[in-house]
Amino acid sequence: MQYAVYILASKRHGTLYIGVTNNVAKRLNEHKLGFGSKFVRDYKVNSLVHVELFDEPQAAIAREKQLKKWNRDWKIALIEQENPDWLDLTPDLI
Repeated sequence: MQYAVYILASKRHGTLYIGVTNNVAKRLNEHKLGFGSKFVRDYKVNSLVHVELFDEPQAAIAREKQLKKWNRDWKIALIEQENPDWLDLTPDLI
């Protein structure tokens, strides 16, 4: 089983949401249907722009907590390092 830390965005440089899951496809589907999180639903944050996979849940949880503490500029730089066009990566994972 793999664990994923992911970042969703409302649009390029828009509202960001960071989450962790053990089933990324299911969790993304929940978010897109409006069931994943009230924050995601209210702010329409449903474009997957960054994902990191881990073998151990503790590592994924630690990374999620780390990213949540980062300032916004660091998060944007992380996204743009691998996904400069802020494309929705969901089709690549599902």
